[in-house]
Amino acid sequence: MSLLSVKGLSTEFRTERGVVKAVDDVSFDLAAGETLAIVGESGSGKSVTAMSLLRLIPNPPGRITAGEVVFDGRDLLRLSDEEIRAIRGDRIAMIFQEPMSSLNPSLTVGLQIAEPINLHRKTPWAQAMDKAAELLARVRLPDAKSRVKSYPHQFSGGMRQRAMIAMALACQPQLIIADEPTTALDVTVQAQILALLKEVTRAANSALILITHDLGVVARYADRVCVMYGGRIVEAGPAREIYARPRHPYTIGLMASVPRLDQEAGTRLVPIEGQPPNLANLPPGCAFAQRCRRAADRCHSERPPLVTAAPDHLSACHFHAQLQA
Repeated sequence: MSLLSVKGLSTEFRTERGVVKAVDDVSFDLAAGETLAIVGESGSGKSVTAMSLLRLIPNPPGRITAGEVVFDGRDLLRLSDEEIRAIRGDRIAMIFQEPMSSLNPSLTVGLQIAEPINLHRKTPWAQAMDKAAELLARVRLPDAKSRVKSYPHQFSGGMRQRAMIAMALACQPQLIIADEPTTALDVTVQAQILALLKEVTRAANSALILITHDLGVVARYADRVCVMYGGRIVEAGPAREIYARPRHPYTIGLMASVPRLDQEAGTRLVPIEGQPPNLANLPPGCAFAQRCRRAADRCHSERPPLVTAAPDHLSACHFHAQLQA
């Protein structure tokens, strides 16, 4: 049974340029203990999908227009404001993209980690602060007992991200959503943070949604992958299957544009030409058709549905059966 089941989720923003369809009919399932990676370029709808799951879309200008988000048998989109607040930070936690802007600069790190423990578990502040120090130690922050008294500006980028992970773990959530958790960190710290995140979620049997544009991260840490483009999921399936046999030109293009250790020295990278589509003025057919080297007339006029291309492998391409990486 799925811990999280998303069906037909759609989110739009009303702007001066028109209605921006940031998330368009997105569906996926997530089991307990599973890691799902949502991959795509900037502007593909990854972060808005994550924010929509927890109903964090600012209204106005945004609103969730359709779909259901069933978490542990309850549709989060149908809950009252009080009910969804009780779930945020408790049973579902989110690690935001930029910890410096997510952490309150006027409060100590320990106080911010202790707050959800006090709020959701009704734990007295003194005990919650002790728990905050334990959590900082758990995410391998040196001298955790004294660090609970530090402010965010006194932490490095990697330390702030560890503090965000500690905050997410505070109430032992069943689901953690990590939105680009290694942005602006150097590669060594990135590897440490991702390994830590995978380790703590595995230990707690928590499900993890990992939002990223880094295919190397996906290959190493994800069980399943959803590839997004133009607000839609264009390919989905097990990570190994998608890497071995991608069935959408966009996925193939993403893989061809990053270096790989199994390629011969001197192999040229192949970039995806062009720009992502304007979500306020999407074409009638496939949103990727203008950038696709395999596009036919049908692709420009008929939007391809997300269909089964192989067992447990979905693709939104008219010609998925003929594709080879």
